[in-house]
Amino acid sequence: MLKKIIFPVLFLFLSSCGFEAIHSKKNVVNYNFFISELTTNGNRDVNIKIREKLINYILNEQGKGLILKISSDTKKVVVTKDSAGDPTSFKYTVIIDIEVMMKNDLKTYYQIVESFNYNNTTNKFDLKRYEREIINNLAEIVSQKLIYKLSSI
Repeated sequence: MLKKIIFPVLFLFLSSCGFEAIHSKKNVVNYNFFISELTTNGNRDVNIKIREKLINYILNEQGKGLILKISSDTKKVVVTKDSAGDPTSFKYTVIIDIEVMMKNDLKTYYQIVESFNYNNTTNKFDLKRYEREIINNLAEIVSQKLIYKLSSI
């Protein structure tokens, strides 16, 4: 009897929490810029993730029109090694350089760097999959920082 009452009440409270994504199409109107042209070069995975995050700002044509040139790079560095010389931990870094232009005049230049340390595993397949997840997460963080920097121009 108690389960029949708790589940519907719990469902009602959790389903109406009012959550909205920060970068949804609804909230794009709050930012005073749009991207009129976007060119990327460098790491393909990072560029795809950045384009996914910026697509709402390309379609919206309200505010200042910005031209972005984004260059991305990733680096994997061995941080520590064991006594046999095998790596035990790595550091993965994502670096993006952004040139922001308005009407073909250089407005600003940004460089955003994010890094993550992780340990080595014996299963190389799992390690590669984990590194892909790290790249996606770092690219997501970098693209969020980019949007905040662009909104302050």
